[in-house]
Amino acid sequence: MPTCREQLAKVTKIVADTGDLDSIRSLQPEDATTNPSLILAAVSDPKYSALVEAAIKSAKGATVEEKVSDATDRLAVAFGTEITKIVPGYVSTEVDARLSFDVQGTIAKAHKTIALYAEKGVPKERILIKIASTWEGIQAAQILEQQGVKCNMTLLFNFYQAVACAQAKATLISPFVGRILDWYKANEKKEYSHDEDPGVLSVKKIFNYYKKFGHETIVMGASFRSVGEVLALTGCDRLTISPALLQEMDKMNDEVPVKLQSSTATSMDMQQVFVDEKKFRWEMNQDAMATEKLAEGVRKFAADINKLEAIIREKMGK
Repeated sequence: MPTCREQLAKVTKIVADTGDLDSIRSLQPEDATTNPSLILAAVSDPKYSALVEAAIKSAKGATVEEKVSDATDRLAVAFGTEITKIVPGYVSTEVDARLSFDVQGTIAKAHKTIALYAEKGVPKERILIKIASTWEGIQAAQILEQQGVKCNMTLLFNFYQAVACAQAKATLISPFVGRILDWYKANEKKEYSHDEDPGVLSVKKIFNYYKKFGHETIVMGASFRSVGEVLALTGCDRLTISPALLQEMDKMNDEVPVKLQSSTATSMDMQQVFVDEKKFRWEMNQDAMATEKLAEGVRKFAADINKLEAIIREKMGK
């Protein structure tokens, strides 16, 4: 019997959710995703000191803060560039979370990121720009996609966020499965089976809706808490999974049934909806979990960017 990971890989593209290059090499995923938290963890490892020093040395700017910001951007791209040498598919690099409510700022940062990759010889077709799924982030993504920049919409917790991203023709969305479960366990004070897991159910609904109505946006489940949660979404377009869970699946040989199929979705009784700004803001307002987790996620990524900049500032001796 093939391992659980091998069975999953037959119907779902596996993405490594890590910034650690050694882990990516050993796991050999299709794609890889990074975020400020993962980069922060990686730069704390002495084995990446050369990447950090190179980013600092090449930093440009008229002021210390501009140089720190530029070095941080270059560091993210440096990790991403190394990852492109390991995986055959997409590499995701996140826009500064402090721009989550700034359409033009997000667009400018995305283009800078793509330009830095170009300097490294990495074509824009290999890169997904990760943007928080705020209303402003989705509007920025729509413009970027029209300009030929592919986007990965992150911090997605709500069906209407997903519909808005599909309308914007974002290349990919990353609905956060485990963080949804965390909220419900904390607020409802109960445990859930994998089939009842509200994070799993959220991704299933989004996947089925996309397939029924012909949306081409890729659904990539993210933020998993257990192997069972991962396997409950077997058949999803992509799943981004931590090294620990991938290694756990490599040691398992249970049968892995397919849970999601496009052919099944097309016959489902679902109504098509249109999401404008008023609809988006109202539906988010009505969803305490999504509102809280989106805000919390933006704050956490922003805090990690601040920590990363502090490390770089210290290394610069400023």
